[in-house]
Amino acid sequence: MKKSFQYEDSTINYSVYGSGPTVMLVHGFGEDGSVWDNQVDVLHPDYTVIVPELPGCGGSERISDMSMEGLSKLLLAIFNLESGKGIKPAMFGHSMGGYITLAFVENQPSFLRSFGLIHSACFADSAEKKETRDKGIAFIRKNGAFAFLETSAPNLFSVDTKNDDPELVSTFIKSVSDQQDETLVLYYEAMKARPDRSEVLKNSKLPVLFILGKEDTAIPIKDGLRQTTFPELSYIHVLEHSGHMGMLEEKEKTNHFLIDFLRST
Repeated sequence: MKKSFQYEDSTINYSVYGSGPTVMLVHGFGEDGSVWDNQVDVLHPDYTVIVPELPGCGGSERISDMSMEGLSKLLLAIFNLESGKGIKPAMFGHSMGGYITLAFVENQPSFLRSFGLIHSACFADSAEKKETRDKGIAFIRKNGAFAFLETSAPNLFSVDTKNDDPELVSTFIKSVSDQQDETLVLYYEAMKARPDRSEVLKNSKLPVLFILGKEDTAIPIKDGLRQTTFPELSYIHVLEHSGHMGMLEEKEKTNHFLIDFLRST
């Protein structure tokens, strides 16, 4: 069921599927909630699955605070609308969605029962990464959001995926055709400004799921693995044939990892 509500002075959209313990799936930069469709299909028979459309995406309006912290407060508002009493919810974030998830855990350390970083990491941007984002912002301002995503999105997939399933890549690119220039710029600025959240993982007592792509160029495997030693309890999975988009590239394995983690925690 698609829903919307007023947050501050903005209309925010989100979808709710199924029934049972609550699970939130948070999409990343340059995406909308449809990136999780494969996961919703297998989770909703046993779980209440909440899929937010982050501000500026999926018809949601931008909000005044587009930082990772500001976005985490928005997700708390959605939880408060939808979560009943009983079992605490779980949250999984892809890429930038993982950065927001870490901000959420930092601000609400006892709210969740578990969380996961899907092709994401706790580390702040390096100087080199910030420079790359600045170049991306310049490209967006000159050529527009879709031209930027059309150019950059193929790099999110592994070589195997691009060779064996080019239709998957082109379908994803089509799905992001309505992304707005200013939204992408604001998110890039917010990601540049986010702090290192290694201590969030080190201090949290919650179980943490890590799903990494062996061919991921956005979150290199060495960085993804380095953070897995931080939590008290880590569940670690590497998708051998995926880049940054394992939810699409190796959906069956990703689904299995999510379900196994939820049942175990």
